[in-house]
Amino acid sequence: MAGRIKARIAELGISLPSGAAPVANYVPYVISGNLVFVSGQVTLGPNGLEYVGIVGKDFDVEQGRKAARLCALNIIGQLDKATNGDLDRIKRIVKVTGFVNAAPGFDKHPEVVNGASDLLVEVFGDAGKHARAAVGAGSLPRNVAVEVEAIAELV
Repeated sequence: MAGRIKARIAELGISLPSGAAPVANYVPYVISGNLVFVSGQVTLGPNGLEYVGIVGKDFDVEQGRKAARLCALNIIGQLDKATNGDLDRIKRIVKVTGFVNAAPGFDKHPEVVNGASDLLVEVFGDAGKHARAAVGAGSLPRNVAVEVEAIAELV
């Protein structure tokens, strides 16, 4: 029987990714005590990288939000791996940091990163509410529009 969080994911019609393998010398997540530190997740979709480009130039805020949502979906995929498939072990999402590949002068980083925050709250409810930073960057790996990292607490 699926747990409460997996049932919520199914109810939302979301297909959970398996959690991508790292592409360099790091691990996708680290568990230390009761915290899971999820490495930065980019806009990797089922067919490869999506949202490659600059927010405020190639993408508008709404497209940036969708890119951030995809990053958060990948975070949940990594949390699924970290909990051996039992997302009910996530007590709460503690902290999220979103990086936006932004055009010069772009100032709507929080609105973009809301795409990630909103998904985490949709999936985890009140336990998805978190502290957050939304930062503009001059570039991101592979020129993706957004990268998001997270810290979660385990039960």
